[in-house]
Amino acid sequence: MNLKRFSSKIIVITSILIGLYPLIYYIVDMRNQGLLQSKPRELIDNNIWYALFYVHITFGGAALLIGWSQFNTAFRNRSVKTHRLVGKIYIVSVLLSSLAGLFVAFFATGGLITAIGFGSLAVLWFVSALKAYTSIRKKDFIAHEYWAIRNYALTFAAVMLRIYLPLLIMMFHGDFLPAYRIVAWLCWIPNLIVAELIIYNKSKISTIPMDVRHL
Repeated sequence: MNLKRFSSKIIVITSILIGLYPLIYYIVDMRNQGLLQSKPRELIDNNIWYALFYVHITFGGAALLIGWSQFNTAFRNRSVKTHRLVGKIYIVSVLLSSLAGLFVAFFATGGLITAIGFGSLAVLWFVSALKAYTSIRKKDFIAHEYWAIRNYALTFAAVMLRIYLPLLIMMFHGDFLPAYRIVAWLCWIPNLIVAELIIYNKSKISTIPMDVRHL
């Protein structure tokens, strides 16, 4: 198995696992567990915040769960109609989750640094989804693909947060706050850099004449 295929499998597996994770919030009372245990009680008891938190994790989980399939060439070629339907569900999920996430970010544990980090992620996530949608409406398939890559890289921040956060907490000897302030940026900036590198490589390949590509 080559590295690219192995990486793809890891992305799919982790996306499915973390995408299903929000189901726990519907089964178990998580108000005193996980990330919610760092929130003040008055915030958790706020119905608007609590409802939008659920919108954020539910639709964010859905986006993570189905988004990877849009980059599967075999799946896309097998049924264009299914690809479009899944794409529409994905876009709606991202738009709802990012808007709710922006509201939730204002109350992020760790103060202004954390709020700006997660808030920036929410804004870029929303904008890139909108760009992906408007570009496909204009039949600009290349721009659509590039914006979709950027957007799913931001969606994948949910996975990276859960990888980096425990490592950072250990690095800070169990201190949650500095770890959370860092992960608010670390969970998505490297993803976006990787996305830009992928797009750069794709753009270089697309400029090579077709007959040269098969030499």
